[in-house]
Amino acid sequence: MRASRPIALHVNGAEHAVTAEPSTPLLYLLRNDLALNGPKFGCGLGECGACTVLLDGVAARSCVVPAAMAEGRAVVTLEGLAQGETLDPVQQAFIDAQAAQCGYCLNGMIMTAKALLDRVAEPDEAAIREELRFNLCRCGTHVEILRAVRLAAERHRAARSAAP
Repeated sequence: MRASRPIALHVNGAEHAVTAEPSTPLLYLLRNDLALNGPKFGCGLGECGACTVLLDGVAARSCVVPAAMAEGRAVVTLEGLAQGETLDPVQQAFIDAQAAQCGYCLNGMIMTAKALLDRVAEPDEAAIREELRFNLCRCGTHVEILRAVRLAAERHRAARSAAP
């Protein structure tokens, strides 16, 4: 067994110090130590996507990311997407498209969609489907989820074209 040690995390723009074993899954520290409940525990194997966070802007499954691997990197959770009271366009699109039933998959869907839209300005339907294909939704809201991502992409395009 490895010894616990201080681990410095940069989460949602703030610095946090937690004491844990370096191999502790990042998800556990986010939920248990930092009280960030956006990322969910689903499978614990990195398969379902419920625990997805952005790690240096890339979608990552926090249930399989050792805490030590997150040191010195920017971690963004669902809670960190909004700017004050203003939701991120992806979050707002999911609300507007009514892309939720039980809500368990939403964290992973939103965070994965955010990473895609930050990387690809105008993803087509095939790119959206490919990006989300490893995020599981047991309720069957896939049609609404796809509509939400398309809506968010349209809003990103409109915001870029309106910018001076």
